[in-house]
Amino acid sequence: MSTDDPSVSRSGLPATGPGSPATWGRRVAALIVDWILANVAAFIIVGGQVWDVEAGLTWLPLLCWFGLVWLATALTGASIGQWMLRLRIVRLSGGRVGIGAAALRTALILLIIPPLIFDKDRRGLHDLAANTAAVNGPESR
Repeated sequence: MSTDDPSVSRSGLPATGPGSPATWGRRVAALIVDWILANVAAFIIVGGQVWDVEAGLTWLPLLCWFGLVWLATALTGASIGQWMLRLRIVRLSGGRVGIGAAALRTALILLIIPPLIFDKDRRGLHDLAANTAAVNGPESR
């Protein structure tokens, strides 16, 4: 595919529609949904102590977030928040994202800076390292 074609992104993704790079608004909304779910999971595990600094468990929501996002992305191609907002994570070389690429991608998101440095296709350093892209999923019916 030619990258000079305005209907194709530099990564070979379509410029619009399903499979095109996801917008920042939907990606951030999916992240918020995932963060809320991780906090609920942490609360279920240890109760209200999860937000008590003196209890020393404030790291648990982050661990829950990592586990939820990593496993969901590896197994289904999207976190729960991404599924709800019709986003998908695709591997540019084709096939499933897989356990390793999903772990790398999710771990780099935890560092905060990699998603903030991105290319014209909205692929952050986390996506570049894992050879993935966050794309718009299928249209709702």
